[in-house]
Amino acid sequence: MGSARPSALSRAWGKGMSFSRAAVFLWWLRMFCVTIGLVAGGLAGMAVGQEFRRLPVSVYRDKMAGGWIGQMAGVAWGGPTEFRWRAQIIPADQMPTWQPQMINDAFGQDDLYVEMTFLRTLEVHGWDVSIRQAGIDFANSEYRLWHANRAGRDNLRSGIAPPDSGHPQFNKHADDIDYQIEADFSGLIAPGMPQLVIELGEKFGRLMNYGDGVYGGQFVGGMYAAAFFESDPVRIVEAGLRCIPQESQYAECIRDVLQWYKEAPDNWEATWQKIEAKYNLNPDYRRYSCSGPKSEFNIDAKINGAYIAMGLLYGKGDFAQTIIIATRCGQDSDCNPSNAAGVLGTVLGRSGISAEYHSALDLSRRFSHTPYTFNDVLAVCEKLARQAVLRVGGKIETSPSGEEIWLIPVREPSPSKLEQCWEPGPIANSRFTEAEMAQIKFPPGEQQ
Repeated sequence: MGSARPSALSRAWGKGMSFSRAAVFLWWLRMFCVTIGLVAGGLAGMAVGQEFRRLPVSVYRDKMAGGWIGQMAGVAWGGPTEFRWRAQIIPADQMPTWQPQMINDAFGQDDLYVEMTFLRTLEVHGWDVSIRQAGIDFANSEYRLWHANRAGRDNLRSGIAPPDSGHPQFNKHADDIDYQIEADFSGLIAPGMPQLVIELGEKFGRLMNYGDGVYGGQFVGGMYAAAFFESDPVRIVEAGLRCIPQESQYAECIRDVLQWYKEAPDNWEATWQKIEAKYNLNPDYRRYSCSGPKSEFNIDAKINGAYIAMGLLYGKGDFAQTIIIATRCGQDSDCNPSNAAGVLGTVLGRSGISAEYHSALDLSRRFSHTPYTFNDVLAVCEKLARQAVLRVGGKIETSPSGEEIWLIPVREPSPSKLEQCWEPGPIANSRFTEAEMAQIKFPPGEQQ
């Protein structure tokens, strides 16, 4: 057998470099190239802003439960005052006294059971459910409704499919408070995911609202989504504001509240007076209010949204004061404290809310017109939120101790396009098919 020929490697490096030295050199060269590639990949990731926030599932559970407890306590405490004080501040001595058993009054409140219709739709049909299926499910709800909710459901039952069911041409309550009081679920199942909140508003808010009526729900949902990672009330309100068109009257109203709060951080009644003058007494801001520009009764989304923001800002993180201030602002004075306390409850978590607000909670009772107990709602929300994390490109990891941790991408929201009820865009000419109408059990106008 003849002598072996020199390898390509040894020839490449000549007489002065042994095979061993050449191999080591190439190994280092390879590692250098791999490192450069990793750095380049990391820079590319930074270029697109791929940052993640970590949310342990145990923290999510605590905060999400706090959000539901806050809603329940707020609506139950404010319930006796609803629309009894219109265009006036509720006197301090007329504020009901909280009793722990009052929490169970929330099981029969539309603030809670209507949004659970939307949760049920997502649970059964998944995140990709169509707006038409959402409309069919809402049309088949069996509870009494009012204002935009009732008009929207009547439209659905008569064959007007969404989004036209919420369009001002068919719904004269389209700027009302309805989706705003029912949007809490959207932030509770989308922690740190404001774009999902906006998308949910486009699906469920369109069933009964339009313009500011939709934006109110997206604003509320955006605050909930932020409350999983933020505790400062100003920044939470600002986060909700980023979820809606900045040219809208609703956004203008919330910016006013933020500005007036900065000017008088310890005098909520002064801010209330400014809101009353601009958003209740000024007909330019009540052009599409169902109650009309001369009525003291005002169910318009933006003025009631202002009272939600006031409760959060002037409550300064105090659970009771947040509810009291949002209630004493009047008008829809059970829904507004429900939203405000729900957002703050998400910040605090169940563990951070005084036991007097949830110690008497009846865990065996079901919410009216739903299949859900309190614990059922928590389980459904966790299931949907886990799906949401993966849906937006997040990750689920397990810590060395075995705890599940959600990694949620940080992304700025892109709000819906601007719409105004007094200058609405064209209708979609959306109608249910004969097959879809066969799935709707009730005629329009029927109140169960």
